[in-house]
Amino acid sequence: MSRPIHARIELSALARNLAAARRFAGGARVFAVAKAAAYGHGLDAVMPVLHDADGIALLDLEDAAFVRSTGYGGRLALLEGCFDPADLVDASRLHADVVVHDVEQVRMLETAARGTVVGVMLKFNSGMNRLGFDAAGFRDALARLDGLASVRDITLMTHFASSDEPDGVTDALAAFEAVCGNAPHPRCTANSAALIAHPATRADWVRPGVMLYGASPFADRSAADLGLLPVMTFTSALVGVQSIAAGARVGYGGRFVADRSMRIGVVACGYADGYPRHAPTDTPVLVDGIRTRVVGRVSMDMMTVDLGPVPAARVGSAVTLWGDGLPVDEVAAAAGTIGYELLCALAPRVRVTVVARPPAGSVDTIESTR
Repeated sequence: MSRPIHARIELSALARNLAAARRFAGGARVFAVAKAAAYGHGLDAVMPVLHDADGIALLDLEDAAFVRSTGYGGRLALLEGCFDPADLVDASRLHADVVVHDVEQVRMLETAARGTVVGVMLKFNSGMNRLGFDAAGFRDALARLDGLASVRDITLMTHFASSDEPDGVTDALAAFEAVCGNAPHPRCTANSAALIAHPATRADWVRPGVMLYGASPFADRSAADLGLLPVMTFTSALVGVQSIAAGARVGYGGRFVADRSMRIGVVACGYADGYPRHAPTDTPVLVDGIRTRVVGRVSMDMMTVDLGPVPAARVGSAVTLWGDGLPVDEVAAAAGTIGYELLCALAPRVRVTVVARPPAGSVDTIESTR
C-alpha cells in the first residue's frame, strides 16, 4: 500500500494562468519560464499547455532537448547561457537562444565551431548584481556580437531586483532604456511581478514564471486577487489520532505544549516530502476541508495538526497542505519563506497525478499518474 500523500497538477488551471499572462502582456509575446522542473510541477506534466506559449525559458540543455522531443517548435531560451563551447554546439542543434551575460560567453561565440548558430539574449545588469554586463560592457558586447556568423539574432534583456515593489523598476528600467538607446533589437524585461504591476516593462517579450503556476509574486496581493488558480494541490491524510491532556507536549523537543485537553492528528507528510521543516505551530492546513493548524515540529515523514476545529476527523480524513482552498503563498508566509520554494521542493517520492485539460466543450478530465 502506498502512503496517501499526493500532488495533483491541474492543467486547466495552468492554461487559465497562461491566458491571464497573455492578457497582462498585451501585444508582447510570452516566454513561459519552466526552470526547476517547471517550478516543481514536472516539465513533462506541463508541456501539453506550454506548447501554447511563444517561447519557453529553461536552464538546462537536457530540458531543452526534452522540450524539442515533444514537437515544440517555439522559441527556447537558456537563462544562464552556455558554460563551454560544446554547449553552444548543442544549443545550435536545438535551435535555442542563449543568454549572454559575461565576456567569456562573447568569446565563445566569436570562436564558435563553423556552422554553430544561436540566438542571443544579451543581459544588462540593471541592479540585481547577479548576472549581466554593466553599461560599458553591454555596449561593447553588443558591438562584438552584431554581425557574428554564430549569432542568428539578438534580444536585449534585463532582470529586475525589486519589481514586486511599487517603484521597484523605475531606476532599473531607465538604466536599461538608456543603455539600449536606439538599438534595433527586440527587448525582454518583465518577469511575473513586472508584467502585472508595471506595464512599461512589457516590451516585445515577457517572462512570466511563478504566476503561471498559480502563486503570487507579491507579498500583499493574493493569487486569487490576480485571477490566478493553483496548479498544484498537495494532499495527504490522517494516519493517526492522539488524545492528549493539558500540559502534554507534542513532537520532537516538545515545542508545543497543550493548554487544554485536545485531539491531535498525525498527517503522512514531512520534510522528506517537501513540506518545510521550519513551518511553525499555527501554519495553516485543511482537514476535511476545515481550516486548522500545524502543532509542534515537522518530522521527516509526519507532522501533527490540531483537530479541535474538526471534531469529526478520524484516521483517513483528507488533509490539504496547499493548493485548492489553501494558497501556497499563505503556507509559505507562515513558514517564513515564499511559495516558489515550497513548489520547487516537492520530493520525488510524492505521487503526482496530472489532470489533463478537457477537450473544448467537454467536462471530462483525463488523469495520468507518474
